[in-house]
Amino acid sequence: MLAYNFGAHHPMSPLRLDLTARLIRAVGLFDLPQVRILVPEVADDVSLLTVHDARYVDAVKAADADPEAADGTAGFGTDDTPAFAGMHTASARLVGGSIAAADSVLSGAAQHAVNFGGGMHHAGRAVASGFCIYNDAAAAVQRLLDNGVQRVLYIDVDAHHGDGTQEIFWDDNRVMTISLHETGMSLFPGTGYANEIGGPAAQGSAVNVALPTTTGDAGFLRAFHAVVPQLTAAFKPEVIVSQHGCDSHVDDPLTNLRITVDAQHAAAVAVRELASQHCEGRWIATGGGGYNITSVVPRSWTLLTAVAAGADITLTTPVPGSWRYYVTERFGRNAPEVLGDGVDTWWQSWEAGFDPNANLDRSIMATRKAVFPFHGLDPWFD
Repeated sequence: MLAYNFGAHHPMSPLRLDLTARLIRAVGLFDLPQVRILVPEVADDVSLLTVHDARYVDAVKAADADPEAADGTAGFGTDDTPAFAGMHTASARLVGGSIAAADSVLSGAAQHAVNFGGGMHHAGRAVASGFCIYNDAAAAVQRLLDNGVQRVLYIDVDAHHGDGTQEIFWDDNRVMTISLHETGMSLFPGTGYANEIGGPAAQGSAVNVALPTTTGDAGFLRAFHAVVPQLTAAFKPEVIVSQHGCDSHVDDPLTNLRITVDAQHAAAVAVRELASQHCEGRWIATGGGGYNITSVVPRSWTLLTAVAAGADITLTTPVPGSWRYYVTERFGRNAPEVLGDGVDTWWQSWEAGFDPNANLDRSIMATRKAVFPFHGLDPWFD
């Protein structure tokens, strides 16, 4: 999976996956009896074509063979998403990981599955974007649908709008996409506003909460719990697929939401509980963005994996000294001593009242007004 590599100076470093796997191993998660590790196969064209156009897949293969010829017309060959030799195989392997997760949940072999190398949510049906070539999360959702699942809920808490996944399922009422992200007024891709609610055949199936810049933990969790549980209960999904990009962190160099690992962990716990309440536990989690590769990404996704595994690993669990030593020796940086950030994530529930003078509450209300009525919900009180 480390072959998904845009080069030494690109912010999406494959080393984030290596460091995450090392930390997961160091805290003992890979050794738990309930945890099984699958080798991600390279997804075949049949699987890719369930969510991508044939001409686009052909264009990726052509750029794989001759990266210098990529001119950006299909979204790659740009500064953000450079073409590179091996890009088709590397990208398709990420898809293979999320499809394996879907197959494991479909067969009942697993109740929860995690592909922290996935979450490439900007890739659309016929275009690459924002470091994303193939959309593995969308492929996992489609795999579920193609095997009899009637309703899939996709929850995206990356700092960036999950625009590619939304576009792929824009007019499919079997899929609800919920994205909580920094407002497009201040962050790429500039989309994801409350009035983006789905196509003619799927009104109310696309849900977007555009969070104000510097929202912070309390605001993020208030927004999550003011929108996601209510719509989950109304939609009645059979499986939840979630994207856990951790680039919302206060120390991430590319975003401005100022959220901590503690709030990211709280979101993962909330998604697991929603799956338990509404889907008999069926839950597939992916990674996504995250550009502080030594301090933030490994801790956030180790905690995500721990939540999925039901492991007794928490925000106060010490980071093993061997891993911290490796980070210092390899990168010359000091790693945190515990998995969490040690902050207070207390948040005020929506039931405590709507503040029309607060940017956050106005954003939440805009989302509730736009989509709640489609599901028989009252935007003020539900």
